[in-house]
Amino acid sequence: MEVYLEGKKVRLDPTRSLGKGGEADVFDLGDGRALKVFKPPEHPDYQGLPEEQSAARARLDEHQSKLPAFPKVMPARVVVPQTLATDRRGRTVLGYAMRKLDSVEPLRRFSDPAFRRGGATSARVVEVLRGLHHTLEAVHGSGVVVGDFNDLNVLVTGNDAYLIDADSFQFGAFLSAVFTERFLDPLRLTGTMATSLSPGRPASPDSDWYAFAVALMQSLLCVGPYGGIHRPRAPTPRATPAARVHQRLTVFHSDVQYPKPALPLVTLPDEMLHQFHRIFVEDTRGAFPAQLLEGLRFTSCPSCGLEHARLACPTCSPHAAAASTPVSSVRGQVSATRLFSTRGVIVHACAEDGVLRWLYHDEGAYRREDGRAVLHGPLDPSLHWAIQGDVTLVSRGGELAVLAPGHAPERFGLDAPEGRPALAANTRHRYWAHAGGLWRDGAFGPERIGDVLQGQTRLFAGPRFGLGFHRAGNLRGAFVFDATRTGIKDGLALPWPSGRLVDVECLFEGSNAWLFLAEETNGRTVHHCVVVGMDGSVRASAHAEAGDSSWLGSLRGKCAVGDVLFAATDAGLTRVELKQGKLEAIRDFPDAEPFVDADCRLLMTRSGLTVVRRQDISGLRMT
Repeated sequence: MEVYLEGKKVRLDPTRSLGKGGEADVFDLGDGRALKVFKPPEHPDYQGLPEEQSAARARLDEHQSKLPAFPKVMPARVVVPQTLATDRRGRTVLGYAMRKLDSVEPLRRFSDPAFRRGGATSARVVEVLRGLHHTLEAVHGSGVVVGDFNDLNVLVTGNDAYLIDADSFQFGAFLSAVFTERFLDPLRLTGTMATSLSPGRPASPDSDWYAFAVALMQSLLCVGPYGGIHRPRAPTPRATPAARVHQRLTVFHSDVQYPKPALPLVTLPDEMLHQFHRIFVEDTRGAFPAQLLEGLRFTSCPSCGLEHARLACPTCSPHAAAASTPVSSVRGQVSATRLFSTRGVIVHACAEDGVLRWLYHDEGAYRREDGRAVLHGPLDPSLHWAIQGDVTLVSRGGELAVLAPGHAPERFGLDAPEGRPALAANTRHRYWAHAGGLWRDGAFGPERIGDVLQGQTRLFAGPRFGLGFHRAGNLRGAFVFDATRTGIKDGLALPWPSGRLVDVECLFEGSNAWLFLAEETNGRTVHHCVVVGMDGSVRASAHAEAGDSSWLGSLRGKCAVGDVLFAATDAGLTRVELKQGKLEAIRDFPDAEPFVDADCRLLMTRSGLTVVRRQDISGLRMT
């Protein structure tokens, strides 16, 4: 596809891709601007998807009149179309140039318990949402409705939140046709028995403020109004996710089990909790009360480290439950033994040849399992960690530091697609992508293993082999490589999702790589599991809707042993087996429920299955 901007042809260089959404690809123009190009019906992401192709055609048709009519005056923290991109004749709008934001995180990250543990404080969340509140007020003051307000359409740089995807805004005669289910105002729904959610009424300022309240709740508590597990008393059946919305079965309902990884409700003041209840249970609408945000102040408990906005720590009160697993505990067929605990936060853990290793932050420093400090400073969520024996690897942006005992730090450059370092390690080597090459540390310095797409490659490695992939512009591809030899095998035919990739995890066990992908598509978050063999073949795949309480309802909390996967949920453990090209849930271990949750880390060590949580590590035994 040929794209012209200001009369000049623009080369859509995949190596300058800034991101991929469900409807468009975004490229860095190199002059402080980004170029958003709408996916045409023939885009590879829509191959074999006639409904998606039809929707793409309809979007392009509407943009021919909508984008030229876009409001000229908008708040400063809205990323608006600046210059339209067209075909060679200048007659067909294909996209637009806009301001490029640097060092950004989607607001969605602030609802991730791991990101919050890493140092994204509640005080920062409040500051970000205060600014977003002002911006949303100003947008409505301009006669515009966001329509599809969600946590991926808000980018945060520093403490400033910016609204993006302005082409989907609602104004004049142009209604907003897109939506995200988690942020969809139930008052826009029609009917009561739907198995899926779809609006029957147009978006409005009230529906924007409902979505803002969802974003605020998620960012403060790491759970939205319809999180958790619906567990009614028999014989009442469990409600579907859509039915929960229609019936207002929120986390405030007595039949809903509150998710374990989330921050406790009682960390918020009663006034804020009552406002959430009014919005999500009682259907109160209108602008979110600004005074609740302006008066919100958090403090950290000096005893347990919990951030709260109460007069006293709600978990350290005389009647509060213990925050960590007892030294030894038994429930039915499962016993747990605490191996480590800290008043700080465990930020990374792994098992190397069955040996458990971890990194935690306590007393102003990042420390290894033996207590030695490897880096002094406060918690920083922008740091990414890996472990290789006694060596600790830390990266931020495009720089990697190798912290080895008794040696000065070594520094290397590496790619960081969408802010995530292209770095992996096993007991023998570390691997990274940089300047179009895949590299490995060798006896005489870095060794080039093969060629990869510059600036766009995600990378993972296990004891025997590694896996990498890229999705940029019209290009998508994957490869495997041997852990010790040079060369890569590319051209893998993976079952790629077509939507926006929002999270990735990968586990290695023997000759298998278990790849987990979270995709935002058609207003929903869908999780995929793809089992890839050493030869690059796809041995099995499965998918599930995020938060559906199944073994694939979350990406984390997984551990592979041969062709068996153990998956942790808030209800316990599930054993999943790879059989004849299918992934089947074989057995549940509900007795493990007190010791695991959907956000924990599961590792197989020499002493058995090991559970890593926010402040403790425990060994499990099942009979």
